[in-house]
Amino acid sequence: SLSEDRYAFLAEWFDQHASLLRRFLLFFYITDGSVEMYDLKNRKKYLKRTKCDSVNQEDLFVGNRLNIFSRQLHLVDYGDQFTANKLGSEKERTLALIKPDMVSKIGDILELINASKLMVTKAKMTKLTWSQAEDFYVEHQSKPFFSALVHFMSSGPVVAMELVGDKALSIWRELLGPADSAVALTEAPQSIRAQFGTDAIKNVAHGSDSIAVAARELEFFFPSTVGHGPSNTALFTDCTCCIIKPHAVSAGKDLQGDVVLFPHTLFLQFYLDRAKAEEFYEVYKGVVDEYPALITELCSGPCMALEIHGADAPRTFREFCGPPYPEIARLLRPNTLRALYGTDNVKTAVHCTDLPEDGILEVEFFFKILDR
Repeated sequence: SLSEDRYAFLAEWFDQHASLLRRFLLFFYITDGSVEMYDLKNRKKYLKRTKCDSVNQEDLFVGNRLNIFSRQLHLVDYGDQFTANKLGSEKERTLALIKPDMVSKIGDILELINASKLMVTKAKMTKLTWSQAEDFYVEHQSKPFFSALVHFMSSGPVVAMELVGDKALSIWRELLGPADSAVALTEAPQSIRAQFGTDAIKNVAHGSDSIAVAARELEFFFPSTVGHGPSNTALFTDCTCCIIKPHAVSAGKDLQGDVVLFPHTLFLQFYLDRAKAEEFYEVYKGVVDEYPALITELCSGPCMALEIHGADAPRTFREFCGPPYPEIARLLRPNTLRALYGTDNVKTAVHCTDLPEDGILEVEFFFKILDR
């Protein structure tokens, strides 16, 4: 039957020019990876069936954002029963919460998450207050370790991530290993807790116990309705902005590991639409030949924004990133980020603030304006 060679989703796209939320039926054809869009309000075809290299079958799940010919579509529901049955049954969401003493190991942890075929769909560095930590761990209230746990979890920044994938809950818990790091060492020596953990409280990260618990815990950090969740940890002083570009976020996690070696106060994962990408890169318009391609790259998938901190941060971090073009960087400064991870003049792996006076402005763009 016709439905069996294609998947259907209800998708939304915010049209900046018209200030309208447009709704579509998005079809993905399994045989050749082509897509087709049908405008629900105007009841007509919006995009005829076209091959789209930016969309893969593993990207198709409710809640994800796809970039289709420079339009960022949010998949809000399955479009038919066939798609729901085929793609909806195994996909799960869970919370991964990296504890304060392990934030410096985020690169290693991201690499393990990536290798286990889980996708990070949301990420946020934050610092919990004592009462937020109490609220989060409310089910442990009567346990003897409760106050030590709350004290530890509010002692420094944590990183909250939404992980999505087939059987995400059990995969993440298996990756973590037993709750007590000493037990993990003997029973699951390959697990994250065996490798990096100290004891039953300083045990690297938290993972949700069940689908229902995961929904509550994700809502705590990433509210879907009113509210904001725990606020980000941006300082907006002595800072510079680093953007890990979409191609580098998806290509491998060594880069994140290298970037977070630099003193930073937070990072957040963002999906930028075209209008926001143009606003951020406005200073390069008419100056840099690659400007249109830079915009397309920045809104082609999730990017990670970091506030890098320290005296003279704009200059020292720019040196760490290396010359703007990877080929030149490989010749002149082979150990810099762009030399190691950049592929061409657009996919340069990272953006860093060029002018010292723009450091705070660029950080504010992501962490005051966008993260509201």
